[in-house]
Amino acid sequence: MGNEMNTHMDRYQECIDICNKCMAECQFCLDACLHEPDVDARVDCMGLLLDCMDICNLAAKYMAGNSRYVKQICELCAEICDACADECEKFEDNHCQTCAEICRQCAATCREMASKM
Repeated sequence: MGNEMNTHMDRYQECIDICNKCMAECQFCLDACLHEPDVDARVDCMGLLLDCMDICNLAAKYMAGNSRYVKQICELCAEICDACADECEKFEDNHCQTCAEICRQCAATCREMASKM
């Protein structure tokens, strides 16, 4: 049983790691956006940051638990990460640009994971 657990965790580990990194980066970006002078212009961005954090957290949990729904969750995670990146890219500040880059990496890794399922 222990070896079976290690096998699925090994298979998912890279994707879990990037999901966790993306979740943390989105949290950092959200906090920074709340303190920007144009905070009102960032409402859509902040909503997507929240969605992205939630789906990345859920995807990491589903992979850790070897859920039968990993493929679907990873596909949705990729879609939301791309939408979040699109929105963050509209803002020039470093925190949004960095967040967009991490979101793109997460989307690509989640798509790759889903394609293997």
